[in-house]
Amino acid sequence: MKRLWALLLMICSVSAFAQTSALNSQVNKSADKVEEKVIAWRRDFHQHPELGNQEFRTAGIVAKHLQSLGIEVKTGVAKTGVVGILKGGKAGPVVALRADMDGLPVVERGDLPFISKVKSTFNGNEVGVMHACGHDSHVAILMGVAEVLSSMKKDLKGTIKFIFQPAEEGPPFGEEGGADLMVKEGVMQNPKVDAIFGLHIDAQTEVGKITYHPGGTMASVNDMQIIVKGRSAHGAAPWASVDPIVTAAQIINNLQTVVSRNLNVTENAGVVTIGSIHGGNRSNIIPEQVEMMGTIRALSSEDEKLLIERIKTIATKTAESSGAVAEVKIPFSVRYPVTYNDPALTEKMLPSLKNTAGADKVVLVPAETGAEDFSYFQEKSPGLYVFLGGMPKGKDPKKTASHHTPDFFIDESGFTLGVKALANLALDYMEMSVK
Repeated sequence: MKRLWALLLMICSVSAFAQTSALNSQVNKSADKVEEKVIAWRRDFHQHPELGNQEFRTAGIVAKHLQSLGIEVKTGVAKTGVVGILKGGKAGPVVALRADMDGLPVVERGDLPFISKVKSTFNGNEVGVMHACGHDSHVAILMGVAEVLSSMKKDLKGTIKFIFQPAEEGPPFGEEGGADLMVKEGVMQNPKVDAIFGLHIDAQTEVGKITYHPGGTMASVNDMQIIVKGRSAHGAAPWASVDPIVTAAQIINNLQTVVSRNLNVTENAGVVTIGSIHGGNRSNIIPEQVEMMGTIRALSSEDEKLLIERIKTIATKTAESSGAVAEVKIPFSVRYPVTYNDPALTEKMLPSLKNTAGADKVVLVPAETGAEDFSYFQEKSPGLYVFLGGMPKGKDPKKTASHHTPDFFIDESGFTLGVKALANLALDYMEMSVK
């Protein structure tokens, strides 16, 4: 009897594997067919970028496309977000796939036929707008995934939630937005998401490759404001002042010890950067105060707390030693948690990525100190966030334009792999979860 049961189990396993392989093959063929559409969508979005919480045109195009596929659509989520729900023909888990939609206040350079010439207002200033981080490609890829998977609806073992998110780069100052607001509005509930997957195009990774890192893959980010308050005096009589400029300089120098002397760099990296300093308006007037702005990056919640505590102590005590006062606000306007790839989920889904891209094209890489608000979704459900190659083959990653710059460039030939990867991750997760 035991041999009979073993034989039956083996037959069922082979049958299930054959069925999954057939569905993967269908995904790959369908992804090839939508390639031209994905590229056309991306070029349209690139030519018409919109800043965070202003993605009205983009959201409208996304919603119309999802509705045309018979997907249940909800708009106006977290201001301009779009959520589509595709219920498969069979019972199973809920898988979420996410793409971010917003552009950046960057003036584009180059000679692309679909270059952005859009102008907008950012925090009260007129700016150029550009998809300088690749969010246009993310939206187009996920639209392609929706088309591929909706054509397989009857075979899907579960539900897929397509999340098109606004304001990943952060909402305008004084507003809420992004993944944090989507989570607050219940995007990970009703139905509750069991796992979430996302990808980011990478201008420094060759087309055809996918990179990943288990655990903390992208850093937490906190922006900070430090205001040093002293006493003004004539520049010819500095002894009559409590000089906030000298004090600010001492604080900046002392902050360099936070990573080098307080953080265990054998475990994780960290960053403390002052990116802006303003004080005074004449050469012969010592001002009353100086304002500094900066960013803090960490790869674990414990390190995040350590860095913040040390920065506050160093800034306030350094100022006190000079007779000044330092007011420290962390975060000042933005905080994203660590983008944490659940190790068990990562290990579970690696075969899916390798079967899609080729085992030698899926590469383990070190963690990054950039940040992503995809992390808010991962706080609610296990998540996996990977990087998709967008650099033309043969280029030197050290010489190609980085993200958030006017010359940022993406090779569109890598988009189809993105469609296949996301679709197969969703499909394979559902298949594995119902066995």
